[in-house]
Amino acid sequence: MNITLRIWRQAGPDAEGAIHEYQLHGVSEDSSFLEMLDILNEDLFARGEEPVAFDSDCREGICGMCGLVINGVPHGNHSPDPKDNAPPCQLHMRSFKDGDTITIEPWRSKAFPIIKDLVVNRNALDRIIQAGGYISVNTGAAPDAHATPVPKKDADRAFEAAACIGCGACVAACPNASAMLFTGAKISHLGLLPQGQPERLSRVVSMLNQHDAEGFGGCTNIGECAAVCPKSVPLEVISRLNRDLGHALWKGQHAHV
Repeated sequence: MNITLRIWRQAGPDAEGAIHEYQLHGVSEDSSFLEMLDILNEDLFARGEEPVAFDSDCREGICGMCGLVINGVPHGNHSPDPKDNAPPCQLHMRSFKDGDTITIEPWRSKAFPIIKDLVVNRNALDRIIQAGGYISVNTGAAPDAHATPVPKKDADRAFEAAACIGCGACVAACPNASAMLFTGAKISHLGLLPQGQPERLSRVVSMLNQHDAEGFGGCTNIGECAAVCPKSVPLEVISRLNRDLGHALWKGQHAHV
């Protein structure tokens, strides 16, 4: 298949960026989206041009590195069913037609400054986790896996939230550039389990304070985040976050020091 690519090129964080257009011929419909970009870069390199910088790592849909806005949609899924969501490494060219024009842009958020081309700095998400995404345990031998009973319903919900891969698609999709789905997922998967209870209230205060300090916007329950999430993290994790925050404020809980 032959396609036209419109790709955002930007030499650095402070450089002027612009959309550049490229023609690509003979692309296999069985190629993944990232493999298609590899083919483009090989072509650019052979012509003595600068390859397009983009993030990737596992290419199996589990690491969250390959974040791209494809035709205006984070990760590029245009199916009405959120279950079809997948990162670009799992998006295949059979999803497009011969002769299509594909526009590729980086995540757009104040908290995600562009490093180069399609690569953005997502360290803000790491700092949110550093602020409170942990539990305190005694050192020594690991306890038996079944030593602490957990209700099946809670375990399922915690696992559902823990599926978050930290890709940042929720931020890119949100009109407010909010990371509340990400933050809510991290708070929920710890707060639903017995091991996460000691820091539960201080955790939500600390992580939300860091969320706001990083420049992410506030949540207004639009739901675009859950609609593009490649791991189908539900919107209810934000409700759980708000419930924990209300409880923490009522208790006069402060952030971690």
